[in-house]
Amino acid sequence: MFLEQVRLGAVAESCGTPCYVYSTAAFEEAHKAYKSAFSNLNPTICYSVKANSNLSVLSLFAKLGAGFDIVSGGELERVERAGGDPGKTVFSGVGKSADEIDLALKKGILFFNVESYQELETIDAAAIRLGKKAPVSLRVNPDIDSKTHPYISTGFRKSKFGIDIREAAAMYEKASAMDGIEITGIDAHIGSQIFEVSSFEDSVKKLVGLLGDLRAKGINPQYLDIGGGLGVRYGEDDNPSPLADFAASVERIMEGTDCSLVLEPGRSLAANAGVLLTRTRYIKRGSEKKFVVVDAALNDLVRPAFYGSHHEIAPVRQSDGSKMETADIVGPVCESGDFLATDREFPQVETGDLLAVMSAGAYCFTMSSNYNTRPRAAEVLVRGSEFRVIRRRESFEDMIRGETIAEDFGG
Repeated sequence: MFLEQVRLGAVAESCGTPCYVYSTAAFEEAHKAYKSAFSNLNPTICYSVKANSNLSVLSLFAKLGAGFDIVSGGELERVERAGGDPGKTVFSGVGKSADEIDLALKKGILFFNVESYQELETIDAAAIRLGKKAPVSLRVNPDIDSKTHPYISTGFRKSKFGIDIREAAAMYEKASAMDGIEITGIDAHIGSQIFEVSSFEDSVKKLVGLLGDLRAKGINPQYLDIGGGLGVRYGEDDNPSPLADFAASVERIMEGTDCSLVLEPGRSLAANAGVLLTRTRYIKRGSEKKFVVVDAALNDLVRPAFYGSHHEIAPVRQSDGSKMETADIVGPVCESGDFLATDREFPQVETGDLLAVMSAGAYCFTMSSNYNTRPRAAEVLVRGSEFRVIRRRESFEDMIRGETIAEDFGG
């Protein structure tokens, strides 16, 4: 099995396992597909940093001309360190700290996606104190069922995200009267891994309707930020809606608005650009199940345990005549939830065989941890026939850095 022209076995031999491996070409092609589909609208494509925040990945998107969608001050620091433009960066999230707001104002971001009235007041006060005008967009909750996993559905009324669309116009009026606020846009983000274009259509229609109401009140946002969330294929049962259909719908609904479009794709730019390499440690046959025990665990890839998500898994060196068996593919972490796949029809493999976990470019390394005092995996970037380590595997010293043994309490 190869990624571009690089043999994955060679990466594992050089870098060890578990190991994340990403394709430069796949990132570039995904970004190009968005630019092409939405070319008539000339959008600002703000890559969602939380999907994959490695500096090399961010640098790649910055060189492609992308903006960025961030949810923390740390992500803003990453964007700048990678050569990204703060002026093409939107700051989302429900709990921005005062320090993060100050940092974003000083760096000159494109706008804040504001999620509550108290946040709006905090941003206003910070802008006045710093002698600036804070560009803001209100994140509207359009109360739409995006028909995705409840943990990644963010546009229905019970969600913590956004401002009820029925209250948005009144809040925009209050914002327009604040000395430190400059109203820049309207935003909605209804969730992730969405396959039905109709959900996006409903959201964009509500945003355009709100835009009309605001303009009637003399409030004129420049940007329409429709979020991200377009689904990607993880397995055979996933059938994403064509990007061209999505773009055509948005273009039709936005016709005549004279607004600049902002998109915040993350998963759809990164997920299928990466694989997780893992090696089989043991084959264990229980009384009722067969277990393939591998060296990657839920601390490396938490999505199956957290979301019940599916990742295709395949031997890196495949044989046409391999016998298939039902097995659980599990890791060494001391949790029953430590699995990469359960009850999966899988080729017979032996101890030491290398496996590739597919669609591992988004929300995989960024959600990894040191649970069980396990080092986080190495990350590798492939370009053509070459590869580079873009994050070395953690050492024990890396994991305990900053910790001390408390011995100086006194009495």
